[in-house]
Amino acid sequence: MSSLLSVRDLVKHFPITRGVFGRPVGAVRAVDGISFDVKQGETLGLVGESGCGKTTAGRAILRLIEPTSGQVTFDGVDVLSRDPARLRALRRRMQIVFQDPFSSLNPRMTVGAIVREGLIIHELAEGAAAHARVKQLLEEVGLRPEYATRYPHEFSGGQRQRIGIARALAVEPSFIVCDEPVSALDVSVQAQVINLLQDLQRDRGLTYLFIAHDLSVVEHVATRVAVMYLGHIVELAGAEDLYAEPFMPYTQALLSAVPIPDPQKRKQRIVLTGDVPSPANPPPGCPFHPRCHHPAKDAACARITPPLETKADGHLAACIKQPPTRITWEEQLAAGATHRPERYVPLALAARS
Repeated sequence: MSSLLSVRDLVKHFPITRGVFGRPVGAVRAVDGISFDVKQGETLGLVGESGCGKTTAGRAILRLIEPTSGQVTFDGVDVLSRDPARLRALRRRMQIVFQDPFSSLNPRMTVGAIVREGLIIHELAEGAAAHARVKQLLEEVGLRPEYATRYPHEFSGGQRQRIGIARALAVEPSFIVCDEPVSALDVSVQAQVINLLQDLQRDRGLTYLFIAHDLSVVEHVATRVAVMYLGHIVELAGAEDLYAEPFMPYTQALLSAVPIPDPQKRKQRIVLTGDVPSPANPPPGCPFHPRCHHPAKDAACARITPPLETKADGHLAACIKQPPTRITWEEQLAAGATHRPERYVPLALAARS
């Protein structure tokens, strides 16, 4: 399967200024040199704690914010070298569904005008044809065609997110950045929106970059998963492989925090010590080493910045204490590691599978 999107050494630093003249005194390293590929037709999950750089990475890929440096190639086209006119044409194939369905829709526009806007800008339809296309898109995302005359404030959060999805689909994209599309919704509505996204992917052959912090949702929808910490990708693997046997101590801690839908069953949490370092002043060496619980952690972790490298077949991790061979959980337990996280699928999602 060929790569539709290729990201290499993507960097986005936000300058810190001081004084009347805005003299730069530092930078917030929101995204600090990440690389990955997204294959045609797959869903790559991008996960991590709040503030790790997930949303910034997604927006930098689409050039909704300008990257500091790096390379983004979409279907063989260099995205970062395009001038505004050619970038607009390319954006028809690259769309985004925003996290907040309340602030991402213009309250002064009707639903029909919101969905129709992309059709007009890209000259895909006008007049009666555009009107018919809007009704078709609303039906496709599970809304009634007559909703086109209403305003966003008349809808629930789940319905607004469906409107946002219809707006993204209007220009017939092949790649969509889903920026935490269900985090603002309740659990039952989350399942409906996720099922809609999966149905659209199957019917339209879409490719997703699915940004989220809910690991149980990502396990259900993602083909592969990339884990971010402090602007870096620290682990990348197939979803089944990563959830069954995570290599990075950070990934293990994230998975241990996922709740189990059984009040009688208990599991051991991995509680990380210390606070997340500031992206304006990241620690030397491995960015995770101040909070790492790996039994083999030593002074080298504070000196050496580990590259994201292959540790097993299709499984990459950025840890100098993980050799390029699989370490079993029994071996890690014998060395003092916390026991392996449980797998978990939300009941609302499990009911459909």
